[in-house]
Amino acid sequence: MAAAEEELRLRVRPGTRQALADLMEWSGITEQGEAMTLMIHHLHAMGASKCQPLLNPPRHEIVISKNVALEFQRRSMLMIQNDPGDEVCRPP
Repeated sequence: MAAAEEELRLRVRPGTRQALADLMEWSGITEQGEAMTLMIHHLHAMGASKCQPLLNPPRHEIVISKNVALEFQRRSMLMIQNDPGDEVCRPP
């Protein structure tokens, strides 16, 4: 009986590809599929709570500076004023 295998495809950026290549080199692994399979099984063996720090992607905080906010407001007001009929509502 054939093994129940399923092909998983993964598109990655160059930095991720290089990270995988480094991991494979450090471990002496030559097959990408073997490296990814081992990583999945090792993470799974860690259990839900211990693997979470490794699987939580970093979130970027977007901070709009005061200068950018003022410039956006200035340009928005100019656009509104150039289009007759729109009401200008200034924030409190």
